[in-house]
Amino acid sequence: MPSSASLKWQIALGLGAVGAAIDTIPEEFKTDLATYYQNRAAAYEQLKKWSSVITDCTKAIELNNRYEKALYRRAKAEEMTKDWVNALDDVTSVCLLQNFGNQSALLMADRVLKELGKKNAAEAIKNRKPVIPSKNFIKTYFSSFSEDPVYKKLRETTEPLGLGELKGFLKAKLAFATEKYEEVIPACTEELNLSESESSYKIEAFSLRASFYFLTGQFKEALEDLTAIIEKEDADLLTKVNALIKDLQYICRLKSCQNASTISIVLMELGPNISDVFHHRCQVKLLMEKTEEARSDFKKAVELNPNFSVAVVQKCYSDYRHAMASQDVTLLMQSMHDFRKAIDRFPNCPETYILFKQVKTERQEFQEAEELYQQVMKIDPNNASIFVHRGLLLLQWKGEIEKAVELMKEGIKIDDKSEFAYETLGTVEVQRGNLLLAIELFNKAIALARSEMEMVHLFSLRDAAASQLKIASKLGVGPHLLKGVS
Repeated sequence: MPSSASLKWQIALGLGAVGAAIDTIPEEFKTDLATYYQNRAAAYEQLKKWSSVITDCTKAIELNNRYEKALYRRAKAEEMTKDWVNALDDVTSVCLLQNFGNQSALLMADRVLKELGKKNAAEAIKNRKPVIPSKNFIKTYFSSFSEDPVYKKLRETTEPLGLGELKGFLKAKLAFATEKYEEVIPACTEELNLSESESSYKIEAFSLRASFYFLTGQFKEALEDLTAIIEKEDADLLTKVNALIKDLQYICRLKSCQNASTISIVLMELGPNISDVFHHRCQVKLLMEKTEEARSDFKKAVELNPNFSVAVVQKCYSDYRHAMASQDVTLLMQSMHDFRKAIDRFPNCPETYILFKQVKTERQEFQEAEELYQQVMKIDPNNASIFVHRGLLLLQWKGEIEKAVELMKEGIKIDDKSEFAYETLGTVEVQRGNLLLAIELFNKAIALARSEMEMVHLFSLRDAAASQLKIASKLGVGPHLLKGVS
């Protein structure tokens, strides 16, 4: 094997020879010239002279705009120099020219899209304006806590809400009851600005404001309010435990796993008999792919509160997933039985039907999945995600793309704040070649995203569509991708 110095010397000789060839070849021999430029770029690549690689590949591509080797080599150099936009366009060119058959190019495209997504998301999150999510999203969020003392207080009708001028937390409670959610944070802030003698609901105001800070993507502010509850000596145990559970959720959103582990330990010490502790801890474990530990937590959550419908059905689903992974036929049959029993026990819980439908779809029992959707649409007709999931079912089952799109659009009509509906419909439109429409849908989803992590994913989808649209038009490949191009 030649030494490093010897190898560089050999490359230098090769560069000289290629350079001499480039200088002598007449300009009309474009194919030959392009090959020599590409070959010299390959030598520069060995020397890690990325700018020279890009320069020579660019000359080769100017001579032959479909030169796959030069496009791919330039994309690699652009990736090394963190020029994500140009790297994406070049690797997209390779993917389109090779009809998405080059696995290395696909892997590079995925890497570049993630990096570009991170860059775009970091910029977007700085200028992001808080957005109140859909009413259904808010309802689902609060229903995931079975023992939240403040949520219970919000549902109480004992306060004389109709008498006198309401202020502070009671005003927030009325806003919550009447679904005027944009008034909740200002009303809670009003309560917190009252003097101690005037205020009776400071802890409740901190808790409710923290929840709405979270729901609007203001995680730092949410954590500050929860910390205030945890540090208050007069806060009762259940309220502190609930604050810590939410703390755990929000910290996971910020990807601070070490802090999440610390909070989990404290929660186990404070609330070993509280169902919500186990229910939400298992969500964190699922994110960390600790599925067996998550199953154990689901089981404990249900044991502590057998009437907590959300925990019951999620336990059914985690049992099913484990049964499939371990090929445990007995557990599989038990999970099927438990799903049916859960529907009988909780006929008005949408998540029971949705997760059981997911199981039925995976097992290709499509007719039963469709029947489950028809049932849940009667129970929760204003839930956009149900329309989207049903559209996906029809797409997979019967290939009814027009009907699927119609259902997804209906979901958006019902709830124009459904990030999931915009994202899914955008993905379908990419498959149909309607890239301009897809980009518009992804942009709407990005505007509704609450976390940087969600934005990274959505920006990746949008940037992939935008690059395909640009390159398909430029190279004249993939005509089905050019719908809507003016």
